[in-house]
Amino acid sequence: MFSSEVLFFGGFLVVISIMLLLDLGVFNRKDHIVKFGEAAAWTVAWIALALVFYLVINTHGDLVHGVDNYAQLETIKSKYAPHLTLIPGDFEGSLEIYRKNMSLEFITGYLLEYALSVDNIFVIILIFASFGVRAKYYKKVLFWGVLGAILMRFVFIFVGSALIQRFEWIIYLFGILLVYQGGKIFFQGDEDEKIDPAKHPVVKFASKYLPVFPRYVYEHFFVKKNGKWLVTPLFVVVLIVEFTDLIFAVDSVPAVFSVTKDPYVVFFSNIFAIMGLRSMFFFLSNIMGLFRFLKYGLGVLLVFIGGKMLAHKPLEEMGFETVYSLYVILGILAVSILASVIFPEKKEEVKEIASNS
Repeated sequence: MFSSEVLFFGGFLVVISIMLLLDLGVFNRKDHIVKFGEAAAWTVAWIALALVFYLVINTHGDLVHGVDNYAQLETIKSKYAPHLTLIPGDFEGSLEIYRKNMSLEFITGYLLEYALSVDNIFVIILIFASFGVRAKYYKKVLFWGVLGAILMRFVFIFVGSALIQRFEWIIYLFGILLVYQGGKIFFQGDEDEKIDPAKHPVVKFASKYLPVFPRYVYEHFFVKKNGKWLVTPLFVVVLIVEFTDLIFAVDSVPAVFSVTKDPYVVFFSNIFAIMGLRSMFFFLSNIMGLFRFLKYGLGVLLVFIGGKMLAHKPLEEMGFETVYSLYVILGILAVSILASVIFPEKKEEVKEIASNS
């Protein structure tokens, strides 16, 4: 028989797979330019699905690890949530505490991952502009980019969890990395980010090891010429998007581990954020220039998360709960967005950003 963990995780993967297949084969069979209204609707839909999953965890979170008795709950708590205070002899009451904590960790991790995706989106906009990808093919490229990201996150998260469980000091390395990355955002300031297609490492790799056709061929990733299959530049762009997500995963995955050490919760929150990445890309690409201070807000966010990881033991002793992290994340995002609204960019700067995207 399969364990409850395997059944819950397998069911989650089946649902995600069905949604991806529906997306590819039903809702988006034809390539088209995604308008602002469509992007906004899909963004709301994905956020709603994440909230539904939050409710599922809040009422049935014990199914994730198959908790049947107090002894099992104590074991899971000591492994993934040592800060929790259970009620000895009261299994149902303790289970309620555990479920609420797990659902809170999920929604906090989801919000954190979603926020950090904004920087990823900005880079993808630069990639599409630099490589001259037609707007109607954006969604197809992002679909395969998301699929690859799911597979990479699976490996990153569960390997990372195993390492943290065995070598606790790794969490301090994650903390230092996040503080460094957050600080780097401030040192870079408003420097223009540009991508030189000829110098990109993925382009160099593809040119050296793959047979690349010299021009785009509609929406095709491969083309057959003289009896030989060649990859098109559009496929190379997919590889670049995957490479970009790999780089961002180095920041975002450790960041969510600051919220919870449960690899399943980290995976669930990451996947829901990634699944909504495409719709948010089309939504934000139309209004990116309106949030001039959001990038700095993400820098503050990374420094906060990194600092929390470095000081996780004292914070646990002080009773620093997950909900406090949620409040801080919401506060940082709200202040950066509000500052952007109060002190908007000049029209010339906004036009330049729009033209680049």
